[in-house]
Amino acid sequence: MAGGSDDAVGERSDASSVAPLAFAQRWKGQGQGVVLATVVETWGSSPCPPGSQLAVSADGHFEGSVSGGCVEGAVIEKASQVIADGTPALLEFGVADEEAWAVGLACGGRVKIFVERID
Repeated sequence: MAGGSDDAVGERSDASSVAPLAFAQRWKGQGQGVVLATVVETWGSSPCPPGSQLAVSADGHFEGSVSGGCVEGAVIEKASQVIADGTPALLEFGVADEEAWAVGLACGGRVKIFVERID
């Protein structure tokens, strides 16, 4: 995804060609709390395959994608909770879920995303 800023959630890093894991490592090295969100399962239409990752820092920076933009906002919101309390979460979004429609997952598929703090 292109660099720049995402007004709704936080600030995307400028060097989008670097893997989310590299950003997570850099942010950890700077002493920040970091969460890694990973697509663990998809059904039907999904813009990001299993294994796709989104790294989120405590100061609102993020890199990578788990849905091509459809549910990133909800995942980043959950990431801030996971940074704070350390409890991992398994999120599921699909067209049958009201929350999925609310966050924009209208592709007809379903996705499971595991969100964990990197300690």
